[in-house]
Amino acid sequence: MPCDILSAIKNLNENYISEIRLRKGQPVIIEYKGEYKYLCGFGVTDKADIAAICRDPSETLYRAMDGSVYSFSEQIKEGFVTVKGGIRIGIAGEYVTENGRVKTIKNVTSLNIRIPHNVTGCGCFIYEKLLKNGLSSILLYSSPGFGKTTMLRDLISAISRNYKINILVLDVRNEISGGSEGYNLGENVDVILSCDKLVSMQNVIRAMKPQLIATDELYGDDDIRAVKYAKDCGIYTLASSHICSRAILQKMPFDYYVRLTGIDCKPEIYDKNFDIVCDSGAYNVCGRSAVGGKEKENGGVQRTLRI
Repeated sequence: MPCDILSAIKNLNENYISEIRLRKGQPVIIEYKGEYKYLCGFGVTDKADIAAICRDPSETLYRAMDGSVYSFSEQIKEGFVTVKGGIRIGIAGEYVTENGRVKTIKNVTSLNIRIPHNVTGCGCFIYEKLLKNGLSSILLYSSPGFGKTTMLRDLISAISRNYKINILVLDVRNEISGGSEGYNLGENVDVILSCDKLVSMQNVIRAMKPQLIATDELYGDDDIRAVKYAKDCGIYTLASSHICSRAILQKMPFDYYVRLTGIDCKPEIYDKNFDIVCDSGAYNVCGRSAVGGKEKENGGVQRTLRI
């Protein structure tokens, strides 16, 4: 990034940075500790008049790609690039189309730099409820920004530690694994990067013999067919999706659906018929407390949950 913006960021605790928004000619906005603030010389502020100004976001994008636009051409067509460490940069500007598909993006006007975090233990609640005593196919879903990929990454690591099985990660956007030099997901994990889910699923099941496949951002008929193909082959699937429509979700062959409700909040867990297994309530995933949550015991009786 430009020196003045980079210098300001260095005054912050990077563990609390989730997004950096660069808009041409506008103040730099940063999501810090879950709130959007302006970035200024000494850190963050609520005052736009002292904020750092983004001059040309395309320069930052070019540097992030190490000057090799060609290497990222396929990702650019999808409106983003993912760089080292799983950092994803969303791109806005002039979309050039050909035959109804995006060919490239030019005249970049803004970037959304999303910073991933490896939060060890954030998936403990889901693991204890759904995976401790045996594997299941699970879909994590929510609107963007609720930590699905972070949760997915932690669950993959937990399964790798506790089950001696072959786990295959289809990392379409290089965010789960962080790319070739990213996160250590475990000794039993194989990773395929920048892949088409359906084509990859059909090929790698024969080649890599996975017992569980993990992937992110399911959407569209091909993704649903990919998951169904894995199920038909007797393979468990752990995945995430931005889809929140139950009518669409129920078309997917999962044993459980987990709706993420907020950072550090207990999720809602549903079975394959969308009957509630565990509803939301104040829950700190790093601690051991719950307020107002309920869980369905055998026989359908509701009881107050105590962790």
